[in-house]
Amino acid sequence: MSKPPSDYTPRPMSNGTTYALGGVALALIALIVFFAFRWGAGDAEVRNDGYGSVHNTAVTAAVQSDGGVRLGLPDAPKTLEIYEDPMCPGCGSLEHLYGQEIAQKIDEGKLAVRYRFVNFLDSKSDSGDYSTRAAAALQCVGDTGSGVTYSKFHDALLNTRQPEEGSGLTDDELAGIATESGAPQSAHDCITTGARTDQARQQATAAVEDLKTALDGDAATPSVFDVATKLDTQNQEWVQQVAP
Repeated sequence: MSKPPSDYTPRPMSNGTTYALGGVALALIALIVFFAFRWGAGDAEVRNDGYGSVHNTAVTAAVQSDGGVRLGLPDAPKTLEIYEDPMCPGCGSLEHLYGQEIAQKIDEGKLAVRYRFVNFLDSKSDSGDYSTRAAAALQCVGDTGSGVTYSKFHDALLNTRQPEEGSGLTDDELAGIATESGAPQSAHDCITTGARTDQARQQATAAVEDLKTALDGDAATPSVFDVATKLDTQNQEWVQQVAP
């Protein structure tokens, strides 16, 4: 015997429900990508462990018109471009694994690096603008011209003292780390007064667009380029291969 037809009519899913499910899906994807990266990085060795940051006092730092900071000897034959967000865990892993090897290559004059900063993760910080303020602080220290000082400060912000998502550092804390790295009072004041923050925000937005162009519409950090060629930083020999 057939059952009588039901009076139940399925209700269409609301936009709110759709967005909520979409948000959950995106969060799960982000977790999968994050743990996949961490799993792969967990087996990687720290390259040139013990070398530290840049030593060579002839190495200079220079803030460029687009907000990028070039670190290297003036006549370095090759310049890599590295896109980073100061709060990005993957960027921290890149610097932890390869920062010392990069520093030695810079000291030897085999390459220079142009750091481009984006601010994807501003909203993931407790202040809502940490990535932007950290980028501005890096520019303040880059303005000193000292490659040794800039390298120490960059290593602290992207590696040894990088805050976790959901937290951040205050301007006073950023300025304190800059002083510890050897930066003068002018850099300290530049950071605490927020002298470069608005400009850094605009430049970070432009850097995102440049990164999207370089990656055919995508944008992900860390991304390392040798001119227009994106390097495979999962290959542990990539620094040695690009600057033997």
